[in-house]
Amino acid sequence: MNKLILALRILLGVLLVVFGSNKFIGYLPDFEFENPDAGVLFGAFAGSYILKTVGIIEVLVEFLLLTNKAIPFALVLLAPISVNIILFHATLDSANIGPGVLVFLIHSFLIFKFWDNYKILF
Repeated sequence: MNKLILALRILLGVLLVVFGSNKFIGYLPDFEFENPDAGVLFGAFAGSYILKTVGIIEVLVEFLLLTNKAIPFALVLLAPISVNIILFHATLDSANIGPGVLVFLIHSFLIFKFWDNYKILF
């Protein structure tokens, strides 16, 4: 089970560094949104501080996951981003939901595996 958790941490870290650093460098092609409202919302995010902040958090979480430091804290930091990725794609851009679902599922599984660390919050 420890090897599975390590593999999922690495996979999640790789996804986060790819998509997080893309918010600064822009090496991935832009998504073609099927819904014009998705393009408007994403454009508004890109024109403000929001995408840069999300990118910083994603890269920070990636660093924590890959260095095995403060994993429960990293997963808490990622929670609002993970939920919003799913909500954005589920409501406005279902064609591009694949990577978001993968991030959400891995994130949820890791929270489940580290649940003892969160019991005090609930």
